[in-house]
This record gives sequence, structure tokens and C-alpha cells, in this order.
Amino acid sequence: MYCLKYDIAAEAVHEAMPAPASEALTLALADACHDPIAATQPYGEDDGVMRMLVTDHAFAVLLVGRASKTITVLQATYLG
Repeated sequence: MYCLKYDIAAEAVHEAMPAPASEALTLALADACHDPIAATQPYGEDDGVMRMLVTDHAFAVLLVGRASKTITVLQATYLG
């Protein structure tokens, strides 16, 4: 299981999302904490480190730290 961390700006965007979008992103992030590669898509080159998470109403860029067992949300975007 991976520990979830947030960039301050990404956390603010996630908290400001409407409830349905926020909840969907939260659930998707929980899945990523269990298996970050299966629950996400490559972001750029498929190096297993930079990943993206896409829901119906949100997009997040993640940094996966395998050695530290952390996932850091670097960017969150509400898609509307």
C-alpha cells in the first residue's frame, strides 16, 4: 500500500471540486494507492514514475515513489 501526499496547489483544487467529481477522484486515488501502475496511465514516457489518473470530471498527475511507497499528487484539474 502506498501513502498519498499532495502538492499544496493540487490539494486546494481537489478540495474545491464539486462533491461528485471530488469523490470520484478520491476513490480513484485510493485504487492507485493499492496498485499505482494498474490504476493509472503513463504520463509521457512509460517509466512507472510519472503517471496520470483520469476520471469523468478530473485529471491528476502523480509521482510514484516505489522505494518510499508514496504517491504524490503534483497536479489536479477539474474538467467540468
